[in-house]
Amino acid sequence: MPFNLPILLTWLRIVAIPLLVLVYYLPGAWLPLPERNLIATLLFIAAAVTDWLDGFLARRWNQTSAFGAFLDPVADKLIVTTALIVLVELDRTHAAVAAIIIGREITISALREWMAKIGAAKNVAVSMIGKIKTTAQMIAIVLLLLGSPATLPGWALLKPVFGPLPVTFVADWLPLTGTLLLWIAALLTLWSMGYYLRRAWPEIARQTEEST
Repeated sequence: MPFNLPILLTWLRIVAIPLLVLVYYLPGAWLPLPERNLIATLLFIAAAVTDWLDGFLARRWNQTSAFGAFLDPVADKLIVTTALIVLVELDRTHAAVAAIIIGREITISALREWMAKIGAAKNVAVSMIGKIKTTAQMIAIVLLLLGSPATLPGWALLKPVFGPLPVTFVADWLPLTGTLLLWIAALLTLWSMGYYLRRAWPEIARQTEEST
């Protein structure tokens, strides 16, 4: 197994997964909910940054490897899945949204693996729809993990940033924005899944005919 800085960053992303869950199981006397939300949000943001950074460094330093190509998407899907389950447990999102997004990730991952085995991986390469979905999804998860930022220490100090808008108004709208973005991500998830399945369908049909 190769070991370099990009792979180390990927492993750190995986290590962040149990920490993200553990934060919400600590006694309330140790860590009040607003601080839990903030720590979980920072962990998820750090994971998102390392997702970009490990790929950038691997290409920049020519340290790409088959193991890294396998581990990187696994780490991404694990931390997103974990965050969605945590949000469902906290009643900050609907289980249907989480099921759509997680189900799509499992389906497309299996499809890509199968397409790679038959030498047709380029047919299900990442599309622009998938990138937009991922962006909306990541921003939504950050906003929903943060919860109502009005409860965070020092939030009122941001009032000058928003001018005449009440700080509580802005704070209330951030979770609503997160919810809206996650639903948009779920719809784009279904759209992108349909796109990938259409691209793969000729190979699926051909393989089906050959096996009968």
